[in-house]
Amino acid sequence: MSRIGRKPVVLPKNVTATIEGHTIKVKGPRGELERRLHAALGVALDNGTIVVSRPDDEAEHKALHGLTRTLVSNMVEGVTKGFQKQLEIVGVGYKAETRPYGLQLALGFSHPVEYRAPKGIKLTAPQPTQITIEGADKEMVGQVAAELRSLRPPEPYKGKGIKYVGEQVRRKAGKAGGK
Repeated sequence: MSRIGRKPVVLPKNVTATIEGHTIKVKGPRGELERRLHAALGVALDNGTIVVSRPDDEAEHKALHGLTRTLVSNMVEGVTKGFQKQLEIVGVGYKAETRPYGLQLALGFSHPVEYRAPKGIKLTAPQPTQITIEGADKEMVGQVAAELRSLRPPEPYKGKGIKYVGEQVRRKAGKAGGK
């Protein structure tokens, strides 16, 4: 049996969950999330906890058991604490500015790049070389971070571009000296 899937997800006092068929809705102080779960697995609300169960010990059901429990746990954590990712901009003249619609980025192109934040995501630039992404949905926060990074990924020669905070960029030597 899955060790992770076996653990019940405890609901804090300020969080409510409703289960309708194979759809779960979790509502808390940071918003409301909804997810459709796999039809083979059972999800039940029991005394302030959510319990995920599987029908049998098939390999597919075992894998889905732990995954489903983790997805539900991330929903509960998202509506209580929220999730955050931080990006760092490296390069002369590269910067980010917060706008009402999202971010405006100067990344060495001939034009500024405008990135519109999806619903439920808050983008801020506390400093011109830092970007903070906050939201209740863990998948959405990670996707927005990946999309922003893909606008100008870090290059291996000078390290210029957008990278995650703490990410190590492998540097290359470049051209050898002249003759």
